[in-house]
Order: sequence, then C-alpha cells, then structure tokens
Amino acid sequence: MRFSSRLLAVAALAAFAMAPAWARQTVFVSVMPQKQLVEAVGGDKVTVTALVSTGKDPHTFEPTPSQVAGLARANVLFAIGMPFEKGLLARVAAGNPALRIVDNKAGIKLRLSDAVLELPGEAGHDHEHRAGEPDPHVWTSPPRMKQMAAQIRDTLAALEPASKAEFERNYQRLATELDQLDQSIRTTLQAGQVKRFMVFHPAWGYFADTYGLQQIPIEYEGKEPGAKTVSRIIQLARQNHIRAIFVQPQFSRRAAENIARAVDARVLPMDDLAPDMISNLKRVAADLASNQP
Repeated sequence: MRFSSRLLAVAALAAFAMAPAWARQTVFVSVMPQKQLVEAVGGDKVTVTALVSTGKDPHTFEPTPSQVAGLARANVLFAIGMPFEKGLLARVAAGNPALRIVDNKAGIKLRLSDAVLELPGEAGHDHEHRAGEPDPHVWTSPPRMKQMAAQIRDTLAALEPASKAEFERNYQRLATELDQLDQSIRTTLQAGQVKRFMVFHPAWGYFADTYGLQQIPIEYEGKEPGAKTVSRIIQLARQNHIRAIFVQPQFSRRAAENIARAVDARVLPMDDLAPDMISNLKRVAADLASNQP
C-alpha cells in the first residue's frame, strides 16, 4: 500500500497536538541492527522503532498505517539506503517537515555490490542490488557500526543538548564493546583459517572486506537461480570445498538446500537483519570458522 503526503500531513498535525512535553525523542530506523545502536547510545532518552521488523524482507517492505502515524510525530529517522527508502523519504518529509532525516551511512566509504553468478540466457530479472550499485549493508562490519554509532551520538546530542554527556558516555561503552567484538572475530576467523564463504543473498560484503574474506553469493538477480546457474554454483562449491551454505531467514532455503545436498554441505542461518547484531556477528564468525575444509 502507498501512502500520500496528505495522509502524512494530517497524521503529523494530530500527533503533535497529542504529544506530551515530557516524551522521549521518538526515533525511527530502517532496519533492526540500527535499532540496537540507537538504543545503546540513546538509553532511556529515546524510543526507537525499526520500520523493517524481524523476519521481514526489506526489498518488499511497505510501511503500515501505524508506522506512517509514528513517522508523522517522530523527531528523527536514520535512513540506511535500502530500496524502500527511495519513495518513502520524500513523502515523510512532506508530512513532517520537522523530522530530521539522517543518512546513517554518511562518511562510510561504500563498496559496490558483488556480482552474482550469471550465465548466458538467464538474464533479465530485476533486483534492487545489482552488481556495481552501492551496497547498503554497512552494519555487518563492527568498525563501520562504530562509525554509525558516532553519527547517532552527534545527532541525538543536537536534538537534546542537555543529554550530550550521557550520549557520549553511552557511545564510549558501545565503542569499546564493538572494538572487543572486532578483535574477537579476527581471532576466531584466523584460528579457523577462514578464506571464503558461500551465501544466498550478497549482504555480507562489508564483513568480508573487513576481515579479508571472499563472499560468494548464489542469489541470481533477486530470484532463485535457474538450472544452469545451479550447476555452475555446485561446480564452484566443489572447487572451493564449501562445507556450509549460509542463508538469511527472509529468503527461501530451497535453492541453498538443493545445492548443499549436491556437495554434501550444511545449510546454516546468517541473518544480516538480526536485532542483536553484536551477538549475531560473534556467532557468524564461529559458524564460519567451524565449517571450513
């Protein structure tokens, strides 16, 4: 369902009329990993809502009426560059002119999306993350999460200057935790001699770049791969001695399971939208290290 700027404007007027003066900063984020960062930095000064909730596919996301109403009274929206934002941000800005829309990946050097496997005769599908386009999944890398958190700190401090010192303390605690996570992942991956991994949706490029790994995506233009592509993927998996194929819960496991059976590999979860991304990244590193040839 699409929502007009007029609906947003009406919702904004109603929301502001009812909002109490003591309300916390109302913050919206695009995806769940951002929510964890904002809550860690903002503490009890913020109320945070993720537009794409757990288990939902951000590529097919449409805001609900309650989310539209929430955006109409929100103080800030941390965008991240997901496809659904393209049409949403302009409508939200028109309906709530006071809303701060912040690009949460600003200042981060963006990588280009990895090329998926292509074979002649299987082209023509449309997808939002074609090879060569900027990859928005910056939150899969702890050092980049730290950059995101610093921007969140600065934004919240600008909204509520009286709490600047508190936001700084919270940020420093989070930054220490992210530094420790980064070192833990490096130690785990080095011990497991991890070099490459095969994943259905190519959302782990920043993780791979941070730790010197190669991500091998098997998704074909947002669709399950055809028979010829599956044959090529199986060949690649055998050449690289792949023991596990990682899948996101937002996508079908069928293609990954078929390929895994052909090469005697396991299918394991690797959720790039997990609500607790810090614990999730630690588990991902352990799974990668324990499933190497």
